[in-house]
Amino acid sequence: MEIIANNKKAFHDFFISDCVEAGIALQGAEVKSIRKGGVSILDSFVVVKNGEMFLKNAYIKPYEKANVFKVDERRTRKLLLHKNEILKFERQVKEKGFSIMPTKLYINKDGKVKVEIGLAKGKKLYDKRQTLKDKAVKRDIERYASKH
Repeated sequence: MEIIANNKKAFHDFFISDCVEAGIALQGAEVKSIRKGGVSILDSFVVVKNGEMFLKNAYIKPYEKANVFKVDERRTRKLLLHKNEILKFERQVKEKGFSIMPTKLYINKDGKVKVEIGLAKGKKLYDKRQTLKDKAVKRDIERYASKH
């Protein structure tokens, strides 16, 4: 698995749970652009509409060598999931107030572009501070353990 883009902002701003792998419908030379690393999922999010899931606001840089078939960089892209997975996510969003966020975009061992999505619940400011404090303590413990 080759990770192309990570959404660290999602883990900082949200509690992420129930991650699932989804295929993504791409057009033209978008796959070539993704393989070169011209992609960002920092400001993107997922919506459920008419029993289908869509990735919105993900940036895929236009491939410079493609001249015939240019597509919009921030267009809405369909996510490919099983119906029961879509219904499970839709239920969580409607009943419990979750959001759906992409956490990483990668190329799996078969050469297919996949996006990992998860249910996201917003963090409060004190949660963010606690997370940063926990990371600092963990880093200090590891640093101390490696010296001794």
